[in-house]
Amino acid sequence: METKKVEVDLSSAYRLLHPQLTVLVSCVDRAGKANIITLAWAMPVSASPPLLVVSIALRRHSHRLIMETKEFVVNIPTMEFVKETLFCGRRSGRKYDKFKEMGFTPSPAKMVRAPIIKECVAHLECKVHRRITAGDHSLFVGEILTAYANEGSFKRKKYDIKTVKPVYHLGANYFATLAPKVVRPRLPSQNR
Repeated sequence: METKKVEVDLSSAYRLLHPQLTVLVSCVDRAGKANIITLAWAMPVSASPPLLVVSIALRRHSHRLIMETKEFVVNIPTMEFVKETLFCGRRSGRKYDKFKEMGFTPSPAKMVRAPIIKECVAHLECKVHRRITAGDHSLFVGEILTAYANEGSFKRKKYDIKTVKPVYHLGANYFATLAPKVVRPRLPSQNR
């Protein structure tokens, strides 16, 4: 039986790409006041040099901070902090000190002024390599200066998903994580 295809409104079309890994981006203003923004629009764009991109709405407070300092940290939260992750995406840093409100610990980064979020499992410190305006968002291409993770959480170039539960955004206020099952499919032999 063939499944019927139905139209998806274009304003929600990007949600067909979800679930997306959810990250907490920390940044600072020129005076050193820190902020956190929750993003599901982040991805690698180059291995050499190591580059990633985060997409931030032009109207966001963090957008202004990154424009000022040209740096940010991508922090990887786990499901243990899903409530805090949602809060940081729903409240403005113009009005809230998200570190204080959520009990997050701002710890010094190794190479940038923006702090890391100590409670997160991994961190990628970035300086802005390029900014591209794309509609109502800016794409900040960040050059990864250094990256590190909690000991034991990242082995053989992948997370140990039996212990690390990354946060994935489904849409609106809904989140999920990965099942602790790893699949490694075998491709058919090319020999004929």
